[in-house]
Amino acid sequence: MSFFRHKKPAAPTLPVLRTERLVLRTFDPSDAVDVYAYAQSETVGPMAGWAPHKSLDDSRRVVQMFIEAGDVWAIVDKSTGHVIGSIGLHRDGSRRVENCRDLGYVLGEKYWGQGFATEACRAVLQYAFEELGCPVVSVGHFPFNQKSRRVIKKLGFTCEGTIRHALELPDGTVTDNVVYSQLKEEYEAQKGK
Repeated sequence: MSFFRHKKPAAPTLPVLRTERLVLRTFDPSDAVDVYAYAQSETVGPMAGWAPHKSLDDSRRVVQMFIEAGDVWAIVDKSTGHVIGSIGLHRDGSRRVENCRDLGYVLGEKYWGQGFATEACRAVLQYAFEELGCPVVSVGHFPFNQKSRRVIKKLGFTCEGTIRHALELPDGTVTDNVVYSQLKEEYEAQKGK
């Protein structure tokens, strides 16, 4: 009898967010080609804690995972229409306060140093604090990822500390995670400036 079958709940629908140069939207299976274009880099994945994609099928699996999770946007360059990265707003499992989120992002290497990550993060932070009413958003980076550190500092996050031996990287090395947070009040104070 069909009423005894449990259906998997539908993933939440993310709103489309627009900035001056970017569109943040839900992923589509066809985005796997663009994802593979940047995710095969030997530099991109390791900065975020994952192995470079070895095939288009790797990217297809990741895109499908993003679609099912429902908490990751595709970062689309308005000038080309191509997906140049991803940005997620995940539930923060380390906090016991309702509606806390954890920000994570990755960009293709040729887009580094041009303000795209900061621009995308600002749009997602606005959504988190103003639409979702999050009390706090956290974010982290590995000690060797100084580019991400600069983005996080530019966004006004406060460093909470370093979690030592936080994650094993795909190459087997273990790394720390430098953790930051931003309270809703801090976001509002920055916005008012």
